Amino acid sequence: GQRAIVRQNPDAADLPVLVALHGSAGSGRGLDLGAKAWRDSYHLDKMYNRLLHPPLLTKDLGEITSLERLKLLNASLKKDDFQGLTLVCPYTPDLMSDRSPGALSDFADFVVLDLLPKARSAVGSKAGPEKTGIDGVSLGGRLALLVGLSRPEAFGSVGALQPAIRQSEIGMFATMAKQAMDKHPFALRLVSSEADPFLPAVRALSDRLRQDGVVHELLVVAGHHDYDWNRGPGGAEMLLWHERVLRGIRPP
Repeated sequence: GQRAIVRQNPDAADLPVLVALHGSAGSGRGLDLGAKAWRDSYHLDKMYNRLLHPPLLTKDLGEITSLERLKLLNASLKKDDFQGLTLVCPYTPDLMSDRSPGALSDFADFVVLDLLPKARSAVGSKAGPEKTGIDGVSLGGRLALLVGLSRPEAFGSVGALQPAIRQSEIGMFATMAKQAMDKHPFALRLVSSEADPFLPAVRALSDRLRQDGVVHELLVVAGHHDYDWNRGPGGAEMLLWHERVLRGIRPP
């Protein structure tokens, strides 16, 4: 079984679509609570509404930000209004324990062949693959990379927040990224934080991608690997980057 919640917007037909995958804590809470993790545990609706009514304040980011980064976010919002996204938030299975190709393929097929068509139909969305992104945090960041890199034709942007990747997997992710970009180019970004335990692996992956000529962005901001970060910088960075990229606007 599966569950997902979709954020309805008055102008959903013209908005880009973003699939957002939650972390491992939500995976253990069952389908219903897991699907609501971004909304209820990470307070993504609150961040979404703050982006609609800038400027952002340090308290909006949980006091977890540098003034320099805050200025860049607000400069982007001042130049171009945040017009929003249709958010599609499914239950994210814990595939850390089951890393088999079959398990990943099943989830990727669910996202691309089942979830996205049903979500678009539910809100009357006209967004095609070039206006569709996928992202997630921790376990969800790992899965967002795996789904996005294995199904590049389905997405215009692929991001990962503090992705739960291992040093031993750098080669696998780099190979997938190179093959995906050669097949169907898309915008790619890795985000971590200064106190994220996965930061060394994220940096190593970025270095390998750079060596392999895979165009991508690496952003390292302040903060720990926790709910406060998800509710502050994590949510803000995810929403604004995908909204900018999928609209063809330079992100901060």
